[in-house]
Amino acid sequence: MHYVYSLQCKDGYYVGCTDDLKKRMERHLNGYVPATVNRRPLELKFYFAIKDKYKAFEFEKYLKSGSGRAFINKHLI
Repeated sequence: MHYVYSLQCKDGYYVGCTDDLKKRMERHLNGYVPATVNRRPLELKFYFAIKDKYKAFEFEKYLKSGSGRAFINKHLI
């Protein structure tokens, strides 16, 4: 499985994709991810489990787009 997830950061939201959500969260929380190291504290807001790796990355890309951000704000947060 691949996971598309969103973290609430002190300055907004972060969207990412991984095949090991637990390990990735540990890396975020311990400051090992450059994109979020200065944006802590972090809180996992939602995640989607997707079997197909390529569909997961496509969905992550969509959520990072303008319409994807609008979808998050309207339906998920």
